[in-house]
Amino acid sequence: MSSGSSNGFLLSNNQKGDLEAGPSANEKSEVRKGDDSFRSDEQELEEEEEEEEEDVFDISQTKHVSHEILRRWRVPVMGFNTIFLLTPALELRAHRIAMLIVFTQAALVLNASRRFRYTLDLKKEEEKEQRRRMIRAHAQVIRAALLFRLAAERQIGPAISSPTRSGDYEIGLEQLASMTRDHNFSALEEYGGAKGLSHMLKTNLATGTSGDENDLLQRRSAFGTNRYPQKKGRSFLRFLWEAWQDLTLIILIIAAIASLALGMKTEGVESGWYDGASIAFAVILVIVVTAVSDYRQSLQFQNLNEEKQNIQLEVMRGGRMVKISIFDIVVGDIVPLRIGDQVPADGILVSGHSLAIDESSMTGESKIVHKDQKAPFLMSGCKVADGIGTMLVTGVGINTEWGLLMASISEDTGEETPLQVRLNGVATFIGIVGLTVAVTVLAVLLGRYFTGNTRNPDGSVQFTKGKTSFGDAVDGVIHIVTIAVTIVVVAVPEGLPLAVTLTLAYSMRKMMADKALAIYLQVRRLSACETMGSATTICSDKTGTLTLNEMTVVDAYIGRKKMNPPGDASQLNSEVLSLLQEGVAQNTTGNVFTPKDGGDVEISGSPTEKAILSWAIKAYPLIFFYCRSESSILHVFPFNSEKKRGGVAVRRNDSKVHIHWKGAAEMVLSSCTGYLDSNGSLQPIDDEQEFFRVAIDEMAARSLRCVAIAYRSYESDKVPADEGGLEKWALPEDDLVLLAIVGIKDPCRPGVKDAVRICTAAGVKVRMVTGDNLQTAKAIALECGILDSNSDVTEPSIIEGRVFRAYAEKEREQVAKKITVMARSSPNDKLLLVQALRKGGEVVAVTGDGTNDAPALHELEVSETISIWSYTEFKADIGLSMGIQGTEVAKESSDIIILDDNFASVVKVVRWGRSVYANIQKFIQFQLTVNVAALVINVVAAVTSGDVPLNAVQLLWVNLIMDTLGALALATEPPTDHLMHRSPVGRREPLITNIMWRNLLIQALYQIGVLLVLNFRGKSILNLHGDSVEHATEVKNTMIFNSFVLCQVFNEFNARKPDEINVFRGVTKNHLFVGIVGFTVILQIILIEFSGKFTSTVKLSWQLWLASVAIGLVSWPLAAVGKLIPVPKTPLHVYLSKPFRRLRPARNS
Repeated sequence: MSSGSSNGFLLSNNQKGDLEAGPSANEKSEVRKGDDSFRSDEQELEEEEEEEEEDVFDISQTKHVSHEILRRWRVPVMGFNTIFLLTPALELRAHRIAMLIVFTQAALVLNASRRFRYTLDLKKEEEKEQRRRMIRAHAQVIRAALLFRLAAERQIGPAISSPTRSGDYEIGLEQLASMTRDHNFSALEEYGGAKGLSHMLKTNLATGTSGDENDLLQRRSAFGTNRYPQKKGRSFLRFLWEAWQDLTLIILIIAAIASLALGMKTEGVESGWYDGASIAFAVILVIVVTAVSDYRQSLQFQNLNEEKQNIQLEVMRGGRMVKISIFDIVVGDIVPLRIGDQVPADGILVSGHSLAIDESSMTGESKIVHKDQKAPFLMSGCKVADGIGTMLVTGVGINTEWGLLMASISEDTGEETPLQVRLNGVATFIGIVGLTVAVTVLAVLLGRYFTGNTRNPDGSVQFTKGKTSFGDAVDGVIHIVTIAVTIVVVAVPEGLPLAVTLTLAYSMRKMMADKALAIYLQVRRLSACETMGSATTICSDKTGTLTLNEMTVVDAYIGRKKMNPPGDASQLNSEVLSLLQEGVAQNTTGNVFTPKDGGDVEISGSPTEKAILSWAIKAYPLIFFYCRSESSILHVFPFNSEKKRGGVAVRRNDSKVHIHWKGAAEMVLSSCTGYLDSNGSLQPIDDEQEFFRVAIDEMAARSLRCVAIAYRSYESDKVPADEGGLEKWALPEDDLVLLAIVGIKDPCRPGVKDAVRICTAAGVKVRMVTGDNLQTAKAIALECGILDSNSDVTEPSIIEGRVFRAYAEKEREQVAKKITVMARSSPNDKLLLVQALRKGGEVVAVTGDGTNDAPALHELEVSETISIWSYTEFKADIGLSMGIQGTEVAKESSDIIILDDNFASVVKVVRWGRSVYANIQKFIQFQLTVNVAALVINVVAAVTSGDVPLNAVQLLWVNLIMDTLGALALATEPPTDHLMHRSPVGRREPLITNIMWRNLLIQALYQIGVLLVLNFRGKSILNLHGDSVEHATEVKNTMIFNSFVLCQVFNEFNARKPDEINVFRGVTKNHLFVGIVGFTVILQIILIEFSGKFTSTVKLSWQLWLASVAIGLVSWPLAAVGKLIPVPKTPLHVYLSKPFRRLRPARNS
């Protein structure tokens, strides 16, 4: 969903990352399309916006926006009058003036904490950051002191205390925590390093803990659990306290007290308390409803935070990889670490290769720290930026710095959704208009009163100078102030921000209640549901998202020989078989577990690794641990998404050194100078290059992922002898000998073609971004329906990452719009694509797993060091991570986790997101109709007659209908197929469309006309001349109130379908809507017939009830006829701002 708007009184949000950016060419052209006759004016608008200086209130995006920019929405910048003294009004466009008004003293209308009660608490965020800095500083001071002490110990010899037994373990909790916290390398050496420490903790470095339940209980008892105490959220009483701190409610409370005192004084205690008590009761009801809503929202945020923290990860227990919750980690566990993982607890490095850790979350310094045996300490909460490794857990929960940090921070904070930002601006603007009108009316009425122009119902003058007593004058002034307060009550649209909360909360609850969806989605940011409905393009990964992620080797070439079946090893030479087994067993991040009872072999790792290991085990009787024992690893080059390959150097037991490479077939092939045929003979590859390329293309055309396995011998004396040299050793990539090429099949998901078709019909462009080669990407895209036919397979519709990144920035923006498939892409290519699309005005959703995105963000000159994929997601409007294959960095950066890695689940989110946006628009149309009608009716009546037909209690009841019941009724509209036949809402689409303006004005003008006629001619129309003046006035005002409420009840049906004539379709399926409408009608009957003294109403005859229903019923045919009136495509605000734009060039000249 767009975080800005081009609506008359809404911010225009732009896709550029800087604040100076103006609208894109695409967005301007969309406006021009609406009306050709308006072209010259739009060109003027473009020229004017190009000349505009930076708008301090322009927020380029609300996702990940800085606190400084958000603060501009909250902090009063200058007084209302000052704006117009400093800024000539004629120089500004109409929407510019409106927005400057919005950002003035918002406190005039609402208490700041109340207006933003659903959004981010900036003060708490600052306190949280200060607490982080304090804990980091504390840790750094301890380490600095330790370094001084260690320097002295080197002179006089170390004085490490002997380990103290803790139950069954040879080391205690305090010694472990102290060693890890202080990064005390001397203590670690004293304990015998990782091996000695594992012995003390009764852990095997190769097979981990036993995994026995009793063993786990003992470890938790001795060293604690991996949980930390969390601060309690705010109590319900706190929400009650905050709810009443609303300026409007405070005014009403004062009015209630004044009315209570006035009533008791003039009418006596028995009946004089009715008016004051009625207002007080209505205010209390509003406060309670608001507090309950806020409290439920707070609980929902707490549940979301718990879901975010429950990370699933793999640990080695009993020799096998077991997937567990991060909360179940215990001291002594052996945990594998890969790129993108979060370090789940404090620990020490057992083994690792090129392991680089991003410690910015703990140290605050945005630089990568390389870990090895000289710097083995790992801190909980940090991220793996590069390499692979294995850690031994030494500290969990509150015994870690991360645990201390998290325990001191309350997570009970809201989030600022783009739609809430826009609606807060609308609500504040309307509130200020209402307050201005109320003040104006107050001045007019006071003037009328003190000049003797205000009369009683019997015709007598209310105030005569020198004759009217002081008490009567005060009573008259209080009555006038109460009228002004009623105008404020009806003008302030409290329900707008509440509507977002209710709609998002309901949508989330329904999504999670839908078992088919709850299994597949985890929503990490509430605004993601809202924003996803505006997505115009989805950049999707291939593997696991569009495909099943169930990989199997179906083709294999050993030398020139195609193995048929691929697992037939009977014709292979023993030398080829030995090298192949060595390369597969050692050059992998996967693992093989063989049960002692002789059960099925268990294989873990990435889908590609599992497929190759399964093929090797079944085809070439690979004995995993035996093959690994025949050689030792010297150095590892982890799979790199830029080079599309990974390598390992091993020293065999006969002292020979082999370097094995595995990766993208055509890339590995280009580094080969020879190949081993099936007889084990080394053959030159020059003459066979074409054969192998044809074989690769043929497999890729069948949508197979092609992986080549190669090796080379290396002179032992050239291998670096020391550990430091090995860490910096760049494995040779040339002069390789090809061993095998395998084709791995990963079938398309069954429903993905239909999902892509639905997206296309809904105006959402699906783009596939994959690391596979061009032919494989093309085949999968055709199979999934992303490409329609072979005729689409031309550049730039299908393009390689290296070609795209070679374009200049402006060219990339043009090319990005045409790209459907990007093959052989790196994470940086994906980032460039997302940036180019957003600059072109697209609302971009990005899916990915983050597994291969090694390079750190500091290379892109960004302050935080996270993987490029995470930054891509950070820059995208909506980030979707994969629940199965996604790394923790990816999941943490994402807004929604697709738990089943299925693209069809993404489509469901789009559907629900559009439903959220549509429901909000329905409520806005409904609310503003009531606001406009009630405001005009009361203002006209007050100015002309000195009294209002709708009093404060009645309008509070109407407000309750609008705010809570109306929002809830319209928020519960379920998504329909009709939503997926619309075009997506653009980044700069107005929140209030021309269709909404048409519907709103038709209904509001009808209600104003009918009710004003009743107000001024009601006594004669209703034939009340025979009644007393007082009773006739009460009947007339009751009739106006009843008709007004019933008009809203009938109009609520019209709001269900703003652009459809049949507003009743599907209404019976929405039981909550029907129930709320019925409940409203029943309460209205009770108010009129049984609580007249509280609401200042009288009982109505059945004829008047029928007349009220008939007045409300007219709104149905009126709405149907109104929907036949065409509306221009050009947004209304463009027409309204024309005169102001024309005045500017004249002034400049």
